[in-house]
Amino acid sequence: MSVFLTAVLLGAPLLAHADQNRPVGRQRFLALVTLFLLWSNLAHSETPSETSCAGTGSVPGLETFYSHGWGIDLKNTRFQSPEMTSINASNVSELKLKWAYSFANDSPRSYPLVTEDTIFIGDTGRGVVALDRETGCVRWTFAHKGDVTSAILHAVTEEGVTLYFMDRYLGVFALDAISGALKWKSMPVGPGNPIPLFTGTPLLHGHDLYVPISSMESALPALPFYGCCTTSGAIAKMDARDGRLIWYRKTIEGDPIQTGRHFFFVEEWGPSGAPVWSAPTLDLKRQSLYFGTGNNYSHPTSDTGDAIFSLDADTGIVKWVRQFTSGDATNLACLIPGSWYPNCPRPAGPDADFGAPPILAETPDGRDMLLAGQKSGGLFALRPDDGELVWEKKIGQAGPRGGIHFGLAVHPDKSLLFVPVYYRNFSGDASDSGERSPGIFAFDIETGDERWTYMRANRCSSPRCWGGITAAITVTDDLVFIGGFDGILEALDMGTGDVLWQFDTLTEIGPEDGTVNGIVKGGTIDAHGPFVADDLLIVSSGYRFSAQIPGNALLVFDLGEGD
Repeated sequence: MSVFLTAVLLGAPLLAHADQNRPVGRQRFLALVTLFLLWSNLAHSETPSETSCAGTGSVPGLETFYSHGWGIDLKNTRFQSPEMTSINASNVSELKLKWAYSFANDSPRSYPLVTEDTIFIGDTGRGVVALDRETGCVRWTFAHKGDVTSAILHAVTEEGVTLYFMDRYLGVFALDAISGALKWKSMPVGPGNPIPLFTGTPLLHGHDLYVPISSMESALPALPFYGCCTTSGAIAKMDARDGRLIWYRKTIEGDPIQTGRHFFFVEEWGPSGAPVWSAPTLDLKRQSLYFGTGNNYSHPTSDTGDAIFSLDADTGIVKWVRQFTSGDATNLACLIPGSWYPNCPRPAGPDADFGAPPILAETPDGRDMLLAGQKSGGLFALRPDDGELVWEKKIGQAGPRGGIHFGLAVHPDKSLLFVPVYYRNFSGDASDSGERSPGIFAFDIETGDERWTYMRANRCSSPRCWGGITAAITVTDDLVFIGGFDGILEALDMGTGDVLWQFDTLTEIGPEDGTVNGIVKGGTIDAHGPFVADDLLIVSSGYRFSAQIPGNALLVFDLGEGD
C-alpha cells in the first residue's frame, strides 16, 4: 500500500493541472504514475524459489481438490459437503492446532486451495506458497511482493494444473501448480477504468474466468486536489488459458459529465463507482452470471449502484438489474473528520454496498432463489429469472461498518441460510435506526422465517474487541464455522446455533507450540473467513484494515490421532 500512496501523492498536484476537459486523460496519467511504481517494485520478484520440503515430498499432490473457488462451488454456497470433510458435531470438540504459519505481513487476505497433501495460499509480501498439509513446510514459493487478495483457484487440463490468484493492483496471475512458475499475467483494463482495483476472487468455469473489478477511486478522493470521479465498476470475462480479454461489462453505461469544481480549478465528475467487490455467481441452468455492486463515488448517482446484476454469461449482455439503495454516493473522503472536505459528495449516502456475493439456492419444492445481503442490514431473496423480490428482512443497522459484509452461506439440503452481521458504532457513521445485532442468524430459504440467532458479546471495552462478524462463514452438514472481528474462531451447531468449539486466535504461538516459521499471533478475522477440508479447519487471522487487530497467523487445526 505504501507504493500506491507514494504514487498518488506524487501525482496529485499534477492531476489538478491535467486536461480537465478530458477525465480519461487524467485517469491515464494517474494510472501511469501508479502502475509504473508498482511494476518497477515487483517486476524482479516473479520467480519460484527453492523448496524447503526435502526429497520427493516437495512435489504437490494434485488429485483431489476441496473447493472450486471462493464460494466452494459455482453458486457461492460456502457449503462443504460430508464427502469433503470428516469434521462434524460429534467430533468438532476434538479439534486441536496442528501447526501455524507466520505470514510475511500483519494483514493477511487470501483464501486457501487444499489438495490431498498441499495447502496453496497467498502470503502478501512473500508471494504464493505451497505448504505441506502435514508439516507446514514450504514445497515452493512464487516470490511476489504484491498484494495477494483472493482465493487460490485451479484448472485441470491435459497440460496439467494451473493456479490463479489476484493481485490487488496488478490483476490476474496464472502459475504452474507443480513448480510455482509463472505461466502468464494480465490486467483486464476496459473503457472508463484505467486504474482498476481487484479485491474479489474471480469465478472459473472451464476456460472462462470472470473477474470482478472496482477502482482506486474509492480511496483517491481523500486527496483534495483529485478531480472525483469518472471510473465505473465492471465484470471482465477472460480466457483462462492465456489471459486474453473476451468481454468487459461496465456497471455504469455512458460517460461521466462535469458537474462542478472546487478550489477554482479542480473539476468534479459523475456518475462514477458502482464497484464489484466480490466473486460473481454462475447459474448454469440459465447461463446467467450474478453479482452485487457497491455505492457510487460521486453525484449524480446511477441506477446501478447498490444493486444486483444478472448478465448473460456468454456475451456479458445485461439481463436485469435490481437496485436496492438509490442516491448512495460516498467515498473515503467522507470518513475524514470535518464537513469542509471537497470530495465527499453532498449529500453523502449510507455506504450500503453489496460486498457479499449472491448465493444461488433451491427451495424444497424445487424453486431457485437468489439470496443477497447488504451493508444496509437488508437480506433479500430474488427470482433469478427476472430479479423480482420474493421476501426481504432487516437484520442489522446500516452504515460503513454495519450490516452484512463479506459472505453468507447456505445448507442446500436443509434449505437454511446463515447470515453473519456486524455493527460497530463510530462517530460520523451514516447509520439508521435499525437494531444493533451483531452475530449469526439462520433463516428458512423458502419463507425468510428466522430459525435461530446467536448474538455475540463484546470481549472487552475496546472497539477492536467488538463481537460482530465481518468475515464470510462456512457451513458443513451440521456445523457453522465463524470467525469474529475480535479474533475468536467458533463452530456452531447448525440446527440450534449453540457453540460447540472455540479458539482464541489472538494467542501468541511459538515454535514449541507448533509454528513452522517463527512467532505467530492472530487478530481480526475478516474477509475470506474459515475453510474446512477433510479433517482440517484453516483460518487466516490478523486483517488490520480500518484500525482492526493486526496479526500474521495461518492456523491449521485437525482432529488429531484416532479420527
